[in-house]
Amino acid sequence: MRQAVLERLTQVGMNVASMEVTLTSVQVNGSEADASVSIAPKGNVAQAMSMKYHLQQQGSKWVVVGHQESGASPHGGGAIPAATPGSPNPHGSGGMPTGAAGGAGKMPSPEDLPPVGKK
Repeated sequence: MRQAVLERLTQVGMNVASMEVTLTSVQVNGSEADASVSIAPKGNVAQAMSMKYHLQQQGSKWVVVGHQESGASPHGGGAIPAATPGSPNPHGSGGMPTGAAGGAGKMPSPEDLPPVGKK
């Protein structure tokens, strides 16, 4: 199960070689499991964060199929499904919306702003 968590962290671009990843508890229910995991920079467990992972046994190995950050989630409760390669980002493109001034994520030029009234 720890290996499945390490593979998931690697998939999302985290450098697992520089982290301490510890399974703090595991609940197995047949071919599914829920694992609480502590993730911290090596040598600095004071900065650990806790995650909960939902895993499924697929053949002879465990695979992470969802996760939830421990504590209050800004997106509400429940597990967050693992991203499927090639699936669209549920939060949009990640860029700023296109405004009246044109390009996405750009500040309008001063010439495009309305005049400021003098006092």
